[in-house]
Amino acid sequence: MKLSLLAGTLALMFTLQGCSKPEATLSQQTSSSNATAEQGDVQTAKQDYLALVDTYFNDYLKLEPIYATFVGVNDYNAEFGGDLSEEYLKARHELNTRYLAKVKAIDIQLLPVDLQLSYALFVYDREMALVGETFPSRFMPISQFYSTVITMVQLGSGESAQPFNTVQDYRNWEQRVDGFIKWIQLAQNRMNEGIESKVVLPRVLVERIIPQLDTMLTTDVTQSIFYSPIQHFPESFSEQDKITLTNSYQAMIGERLVPALTGLRDYFKQTYLPKSRATDGWSGLPNGKAWYQQLANSHTTTTMPVDEIHQIGLSEVARILSEMDKVREQVGFKGDLSTFFASLSSEPQYFYTDPQGLIDGYMVLKEKINQVLPQYFNVMPKADYVVKPVESFREQSAAGASYESPAVDGSRPGVFYINTYNLKAQPKWGMTTLSLHEAAPGHHFQIAIKQELTGVPEFQRFSGYTAFEEGWALYAEYLGIEMGLFNDPYQYFGKLSDEMLRAMRLVVDTGLHAKGWSREQAIQYMKDNSPMAESDIVAEVERYMAIPGQALSYKVGQLKILELRARAEKALGKKFDLKAFHDQILTSGSLPMAVMEQKIDRWIADTQA
Repeated sequence: MKLSLLAGTLALMFTLQGCSKPEATLSQQTSSSNATAEQGDVQTAKQDYLALVDTYFNDYLKLEPIYATFVGVNDYNAEFGGDLSEEYLKARHELNTRYLAKVKAIDIQLLPVDLQLSYALFVYDREMALVGETFPSRFMPISQFYSTVITMVQLGSGESAQPFNTVQDYRNWEQRVDGFIKWIQLAQNRMNEGIESKVVLPRVLVERIIPQLDTMLTTDVTQSIFYSPIQHFPESFSEQDKITLTNSYQAMIGERLVPALTGLRDYFKQTYLPKSRATDGWSGLPNGKAWYQQLANSHTTTTMPVDEIHQIGLSEVARILSEMDKVREQVGFKGDLSTFFASLSSEPQYFYTDPQGLIDGYMVLKEKINQVLPQYFNVMPKADYVVKPVESFREQSAAGASYESPAVDGSRPGVFYINTYNLKAQPKWGMTTLSLHEAAPGHHFQIAIKQELTGVPEFQRFSGYTAFEEGWALYAEYLGIEMGLFNDPYQYFGKLSDEMLRAMRLVVDTGLHAKGWSREQAIQYMKDNSPMAESDIVAEVERYMAIPGQALSYKVGQLKILELRARAEKALGKKFDLKAFHDQILTSGSLPMAVMEQKIDRWIADTQA
């Protein structure tokens, strides 16, 4: 029993004794007084903690106005912020150091159990952020996989978190774009510092960024993706409002935004590309190995050495290859495993012939999965999700699928994005596992439920840890076996294929960034061990090059969740309830692995009692 709970229980006991025995002894009166005082300390600590983290969250939203928009706080929709300026970097450091000192002044043992969990999460966030500040990520602010540029395009399309419901919403976006234009120039200044410090992107990634920027440039502003909100005015707007905003947006896009993006494109072509590096991994950067270990720690929320992660990956790849070969035998395929891979990757019956057919196929699968979910979950999200193709401007370099969370206020569902650019990279036999991972009960469940939590601090509702979130999504694929969704051996092979991808990531990510592997070596390793389309493999490898360590989190997180489930099943025996286990995983938000382990161990002990 935790100290805080023990104190509360003793206080209650002594209070009851005082009521039932008016002539209490002096020692009993003293004990009651002490317990009441301690109970007061507990209440004060709780109030202090909740007030502190709420104030922190509000301060953080002021510092990160685009993040505020994504979490549904619209007070800062006209502001851009600026994650590259000296003023921002100083303010971020001060925010983390100040709140870390304040929270450590609160005695964690005086908090109730749920807030002890929250406290550990808050401290972890601040400490990891301060460690991350010691590395010069500001010198590489743009990649082909993720950047502020891509985020702004998505927001400006009118189909993301930025609202376009009122005239003021439209004006807010114009002001935010002005901040973005200033950021574009600041990004070039930071990349110039990176050139001087030899902290630059690999050449191949720069070559991917340039065509992305090309798609954003147009002499006809009405064809710009940033013009889309003008083409979808709310019916409530007056004709004069429409005319005024149309003229204003045309000027904003044609006279300010497109020239700024053109300048950025020209900078990458003329200045940055010639100075990009020939090496492919983080080890090619100054202090790159230590930086990569920090990134691995951050993404996996563990302290596992990258060499250990590499070895786990090799072991998992061998295991999954053996399982794949069993499927080959089961379906009676005549030929070795590599020939089986080739067949699954090329024969027409395994692929859709048009993008809409693929999207429709996922909608059918959605209904099939939804029918069995209540058997495995007590808690399910209120928000729904929709299936959409990846936007054309990023489809050539985007991953095969992704998930975008629903609007916090319920005004927009979650989005399960499917990349329809290359249908040969979207085999039918991979659809079940991909849907389980990205949508329900994977990312959609975990993220939507987190956003819908009540009774937890706001920062906790919106914190995110890659190992937890991706580990859960990969665990959701595993759960599909128990749901009976992989009775078709080809769909089960799809599950193994996706699991193989996550296992290969452990090998390839660490290979690239810690062991000196080249891009070509990484691509060949994945071709040798999976049936993935080459275009998909290339996009994956280049993704790992752009965001090192992130790809490690999937398998590390899944293995930890499976380990905790096995621990609970063994300890609880007949008392083990799978739905209750899932409740424990999903109802505190996203957690670092060590914090989640503490929660499950406490749940096991409470259930045994």
